[in-house]
Amino acid sequence: MALSRHDLLTIGQLSERSGLAASALRYYEKLGLIHAERTAGGQRRYARATLRRVAFVRAAQRVGLSLDEARTALDRLPEDRAPSVTEWSGVAESWQSRIDQQIAELETLKRKLTGCIGCGCLSLSRCALYNAGDRAGAAGPGARYLFTRDPSTGPEPHSQTC
Repeated sequence: MALSRHDLLTIGQLSERSGLAASALRYYEKLGLIHAERTAGGQRRYARATLRRVAFVRAAQRVGLSLDEARTALDRLPEDRAPSVTEWSGVAESWQSRIDQQIAELETLKRKLTGCIGCGCLSLSRCALYNAGDRAGAAGPGARYLFTRDPSTGPEPHSQTC
């Protein structure tokens, strides 16, 4: 079924309504997250239902899904209408473990930050308890102890302070 002009949004309108920059919308289109029709002059026109898809992608990112994962989930949902309860339930179920994992990681982060700040040194490069000799720095970039533990770096840091 062809959409009327009233049912189509320009990229500027979609940007304004979704809160995303036009460049981000073009990137989403390039990745296959959203789709546009083209006018005779080559301008993009988006169905109003695209607003729902953009909101879905943003929600997926907030729970830690990559854009590829969001596209996989979107492929399970209708593009031209709101998903049914059954369709949405399938996607929501697939997010549950990711959300639970994020909650656990945030709780770990909260616990470890509270402990480290509590010791008073505020320096992971000098902390004799948590990172003696800056072993973490020698192991490479990024958070070395936050969510995983590399046994080759020495004894487990105590959990009450750094």
